[in-house]
Amino acid sequence: MTHLELRVDIQAPVDEVWRAITEWNQQGKWMLATKVESLDGQGRHVGARIKAVTGFGPLGILDTMTITHWDPPNYCAVLHTGKIVRGTGEFQVKPIHDQAATFIWAEDLDIPLGLLGKVGFLLIRPLFLLGIKHSLVKFANLVEQGKI
Repeated sequence: MTHLELRVDIQAPVDEVWRAITEWNQQGKWMLATKVESLDGQGRHVGARIKAVTGFGPLGILDTMTITHWDPPNYCAVLHTGKIVRGTGEFQVKPIHDQAATFIWAEDLDIPLGLLGKVGFLLIRPLFLLGIKHSLVKFANLVEQGKI
């Protein structure tokens, strides 16, 4: 498993950050090159399924997920169930004070293709993390502006 974790501080209460982060269908507004949709209504319970497609134009990677832990407004865990993206993911929202929170995005990914995949991911990891960091900063800005 490959562990990835990034965090961003947001000048908004925990409840607002939680609501925004779990608006699955809105994640395309801030997550770089990704469209997300809940496959079960609002997708806010254990067992709910979520689908994300990340890519540009006709090239994309399908990431299917099932929520395995749901503890609003602080913690959500998913199991990645796709053919390419496998492993677990977590969203955590921790209070800084009444009007600010830290959002933590973490993944434990099972990189496909054996040694070739692991070496390839080592090469793209810095760009991948840069894209996620950009997305988290954009998310924070949208929440702080009340746009999500």
